[in-house]
Amino acid sequence: MKKLTHSFFIAIFILSACQPSGELFEDAICIENIATIDPGNGLMENQTVIIKDGKIHKIAPSQELQLSDKNTIIDGSGKYLIPGLWDAHVHFSYIEEMAPRMLDLFLAYGITSVRDTGGDITFVNQWKEKAIANPTNAPRVMVAGPLLDGMPNVYDGSDPSKPPLSVGLKTVEDVINEIDKLDSLGVDLLKAYEMLTPEQFKAVIQQANEKGLKVTGHVPLSMDVIGASNAGLNSMEHLRNLELSCASNANELLEQRKKLLMEGKDDPGGILRSRIHQTQRQVAIENFDANKAEEVLAVLAKNQTWQIPTLTLSSAFATRYFEEPEWQESFKYLSTETEEKWKSQIERISEMEATPFQLEYSQWLLDITGKIHNAGIDIMAGTDCPIIFLTPGRSLHQELAALVDAGLSPLEAIKAATVNPARYFNMENELGSIKENQWADLLILDANPLDDINNTQKISAVIKQGNYLDRSDLDGILESLSTN
Repeated sequence: MKKLTHSFFIAIFILSACQPSGELFEDAICIENIATIDPGNGLMENQTVIIKDGKIHKIAPSQELQLSDKNTIIDGSGKYLIPGLWDAHVHFSYIEEMAPRMLDLFLAYGITSVRDTGGDITFVNQWKEKAIANPTNAPRVMVAGPLLDGMPNVYDGSDPSKPPLSVGLKTVEDVINEIDKLDSLGVDLLKAYEMLTPEQFKAVIQQANEKGLKVTGHVPLSMDVIGASNAGLNSMEHLRNLELSCASNANELLEQRKKLLMEGKDDPGGILRSRIHQTQRQVAIENFDANKAEEVLAVLAKNQTWQIPTLTLSSAFATRYFEEPEWQESFKYLSTETEEKWKSQIERISEMEATPFQLEYSQWLLDITGKIHNAGIDIMAGTDCPIIFLTPGRSLHQELAALVDAGLSPLEAIKAATVNPARYFNMENELGSIKENQWADLLILDANPLDDINNTQKISAVIKQGNYLDRSDLDGILESLSTN
């Protein structure tokens, strides 16, 4: 055996000293010792997540991945990593002067993707294009364009509560022409509305299928939920008109609606819709039939007609979330005019107690959402901000808490605001989870949201396609909004 010389050991020592003490990831962010919460896999303790070129480059147990001290390393000890959140129901054009603030507000509150569900396509596309141009500093924006409504149409611009979010379509040919136009302008989905005739509604579905677009919306008042779902409606907003189809007298209510629609055809759309809701909603809740509801939900599950409950919005006058000082604190990030207007309106509303039916309807919405979840129907979290004092960004966290109140686990609520919207748009291989090669749209939280869903509000950092915004960066965004 050949004898090793002293000079050989010196050479080995020198070579070892020249090697890095651990793995080096150039131009990357390395988050060590963090607990990851993936919607599919749940909680994983002590993970190291490497972010490079805007994507999740590598995930490994921290004890198995030794990093060189030359890396950019963030200590995630005691913190929790979740995917960036979606708000799956927003309106940039509901209060147009607020729109320039909304991208920043969403990002500051950890909303890294949004789904705009109705507004003038030219106006809404401004914010989609701005987001595309600034992918690391703005949330992703998916748009539907205007509400596709019949005549008379509801959101016709007739008063401040009915801004011109919709197009009134008189014929099936009008529907076809409008969808051709919207498709040419690059919409990501279509939204059908309540005054469409059954023939128009079916034309919306057919055109969407031909163009590879999904259709969300309100079940038209001229139809029932089973008919709309069987026709191909991909998702329903607000559980709107679901109660009308879950009543023991559902068929009778449908015939009454058809008569009211005919009698009110010359009235403004908003007034006619409100008249029908006021005539039928309470009657439907009083005649709720559990067996009928089970039949309806079975159809929704079979057809994969997803639900976006917007519980915070629909229960607003029962829960009065907007009266809380902490909630109103977020108004300072809006314009002074909007802040003063909202506070004045809330003051007037606060003088009136919630009606017994408002309380009953709010509870019904929670109960039916739990039944929807138990029936295996997919849910997405959305808010309808900025309607009814819903501050963009802040309101999504309230919606997550409402979903938990309805019976979802915190992990299931997080799923409704992360991977589910990604799946809806066939983007689940790109984002919505904590997986290698997905876009690094992520939140770092100071507390575990699986212990308390309200911990999604305890944001330490937002990462948007690899751009790391720490708490001081996020506070800077909010401060700039409060001073403008």
